[in-house]
Amino acid sequence: MILMDLNEQADRDFGRALRKARLRRLVLRLRGKSSGRCTSPSFDEVRGSLRAYNRVRRGIRVVDLEKIVGSVGRSRDFDRCFTPLRASVGERWKRVDLAFYRGVELPPVSLYKLGDAYFVEDGNHRVSVARYHGVPDVEADVTELRPARVDSARALSGAFSISASQHAA
Repeated sequence: MILMDLNEQADRDFGRALRKARLRRLVLRLRGKSSGRCTSPSFDEVRGSLRAYNRVRRGIRVVDLEKIVGSVGRSRDFDRCFTPLRASVGERWKRVDLAFYRGVELPPVSLYKLGDAYFVEDGNHRVSVARYHGVPDVEADVTELRPARVDSARALSGAFSISASQHAA
């Protein structure tokens, strides 16, 4: 068994995660499917289509990582499965990975809840590293966004149910 220090392990983990995302996109292209299937849904588009502008703070909760489907403003940095898409996110990703190996307690991520799905407001790298290591859930500070009208509320509860496992390649 080859022993390596934690910095080397974090470098190796990030390289694997980046290759995994690139391979997923390549496979989709070879199958004739749009690489857009790899990108996470736009938070602003989903919120706008549901007219979900009323905020209700739900506080600290434990959230299943499979229910986290997108990001607020970082959809170009992470795919739908939260693997990194760009080398530019590497340094921060590696710092979070090191904290994971060292058992450092990190603050909860901040999430918006829309229906059954969650979008990351703060903590994209933490979600990405947790998914990479197969962690089933994460502690999160949740704010639920609810529609103003009754008809929108029905649409939110019935029509919008996205999960990362539905869209994984």
